[in-house]
Amino acid sequence: MTDREHQQKKHSDGAETHEDAQPVADGQEVTDQIDDLLEEIDSVLEENAEEFVKNYVQKGGE
Repeated sequence: MTDREHQQKKHSDGAETHEDAQPVADGQEVTDQIDDLLEEIDSVLEENAEEFVKNYVQKGGE
């Protein structure tokens, strides 16, 4: 399990509860990291889009 997954606790009556391992504020940090990654991908594709497509397309109609 990663530190971002929920931890489970059992109560004396056997019911399970889920508690976040880290505060909700970390969700914003993860969102910001994903946005940064997507911006980096966009910039690479803007520079090398034609090369990317040529490498992605299979040769010989496969």
